[in-house]
Amino acid sequence: MRSSPITSPSCSPMWVIPDGACAGSRAMTLAELYRKARQMLRDAGVDAPDLDARLLLETFVGATHADLIARSDTLIDADRRQAFESALARRLAGEPVHRILGFREFYGMMLRISAETLEPRPDTETLIDVILSELNVRETDTGELSILDLGTGTGAIALALLKMLPKATVVGVDISDDALTTAARNALDNGLEKRFEARRSDWFSSVDEKFHVIASNPPYIPSATIASLSKEVQSHDPLAALDGGPDGLDPYRVIAAEAAGKLHQDGFVAVEIGHDQRDEVVDLFERQRFRLDKTGFDMLGHARALVFSIS
Repeated sequence: MRSSPITSPSCSPMWVIPDGACAGSRAMTLAELYRKARQMLRDAGVDAPDLDARLLLETFVGATHADLIARSDTLIDADRRQAFESALARRLAGEPVHRILGFREFYGMMLRISAETLEPRPDTETLIDVILSELNVRETDTGELSILDLGTGTGAIALALLKMLPKATVVGVDISDDALTTAARNALDNGLEKRFEARRSDWFSSVDEKFHVIASNPPYIPSATIASLSKEVQSHDPLAALDGGPDGLDPYRVIAAEAAGKLHQDGFVAVEIGHDQRDEVVDLFERQRFRLDKTGFDMLGHARALVFSIS
């Protein structure tokens, strides 16, 4: 079923087509909308223009990749086209596509993101894999497993672990009320709310109990390096979730100094790190009498996750 054509005579410069006519003055098909958006994103130097155009179409037009193949001549109504154009303009202005969408997939779950949370990224899946592997090696009783997620953000780490460990419980702490609200909503959306607690805490400040696992993807970018990050990151990611202090290691100092007192005797700490921080982070934990048990590597072969036990 085709939508009603657009009859508005107004024309945004965004939609002037090669013959000089105004695409805004006539109906556009799904295929035309996709081709034009894809080309504009390419011209703007966007890294993945085809994917971003498809994601925006799926969210704001309701058209899947299959629709682009089987229903490419479908006319797009004015309301959906306007929503798509607004989203595309945001992407062309440098806003990351997943912030425009308002969600991102992580470990098979759809997670909402918000102003004070980072987007869950594939590197963090390495941390999940390492934790699950370490639990398997230790043959830990996952029916009695308590986990602390420091700096929970969207709740990505906490919820991925809850998904994979059906009897575990997680306390996710953060200093941001926005992040805690987002994490709690993500837990509810994914049916994990009964085993997840969102708690306001500056690292361990409001944590009194002990845990079998302490996990964290802390801020680890050196303060002076933030100015050299991409415009997308600088303008749209929350600074508090990026800035790890002068050398990027301040959060690891806190975790290494205080984690032992919050661990059960057979517990362990697992942290995500920057791709070049392995030696420095290992040294910090060893100074606090931890030993390195496991290193997880990303797809490029960089050390991305470390597991420590009390030695």
